[in-house]
Amino acid sequence: MVAEQGYVDFRGYRTWYRKAGDAGIPLLALHGGPGSTHNYFAPLERLADERTVVVYDQLGCGRSDRPRGVGWGADVFREEVAVVRGQLGLDRIHLLGTSWGGMLALEHVLSGAEGIASLTLSSTLASIDDWAAEQKRLRDALPGEVVEIMDRHEQAGTYDDPEYEEAMGVYFDRHFYRGPKPRPELERMRAERAVDVYRAMQGPNEWTVTGALRGWDVRDRLGEIRVPTLVVRGRYDMCTPTIAATLVRGIAGAREVVLDESSHTPVLEETDRYLDVVGRFMREAEGT
Repeated sequence: MVAEQGYVDFRGYRTWYRKAGDAGIPLLALHGGPGSTHNYFAPLERLADERTVVVYDQLGCGRSDRPRGVGWGADVFREEVAVVRGQLGLDRIHLLGTSWGGMLALEHVLSGAEGIASLTLSSTLASIDDWAAEQKRLRDALPGEVVEIMDRHEQAGTYDDPEYEEAMGVYFDRHFYRGPKPRPELERMRAERAVDVYRAMQGPNEWTVTGALRGWDVRDRLGEIRVPTLVVRGRYDMCTPTIAATLVRGIAGAREVVLDESSHTPVLEETDRYLDVVGRFMREAEGT
């Protein structure tokens, strides 16, 4: 397998990328967070025998530059997608985005971007308010003693307290990743993620949106999307049935696949099934 890595110049900073394979219509994958890095996409390289797979760390996290004083907002990352595509010669692509990366994929498509052969929306959303409401519902369904700890620290604003982080771990164990631990991809992601970018864009947690994404909503624009679209999620996902249904109903011809043993990271939790579903969808979109 041919693989290369390097940097794209973006606003005078360096955006790190990795490209594996040299065949077919490339797959460009957009990671979540914001600020969570590309690391959990490692299994996607198993598709590189069939097509080029491109991942990158968004500005501010991972191996990319971490500038200070950037006015973080969706526009920054939307521009970065276009720059990555332009400098890497990705004229025609399959586009995949998970969680925040799916929001970014929607932003890219709705900006009028051309050359999108297919769109895979993995564990993602169309409205941040709907997302926050569903995360609050999942949070409140946790064991009572966990909810009490969360309530206490959220009222005090002590989000970095180890007790609060441990309570958040219960939520993530149910709805983010349910597989065996430690998982190297997630360990690297946690080590290289950018909490400052997450808080500037999202806020202190998934149900308290105080950052630049506050009010983000593309529900009324989903009907503009005219490319083959797959909505894929886990049974126990943060992307709940309600969240996914908005995407499936809103995008003409969109299909949904639910992975029964997964939560928010099915690419790691049910890797074989996930790769089969995504790979088959891309081939069908190409008419092969």
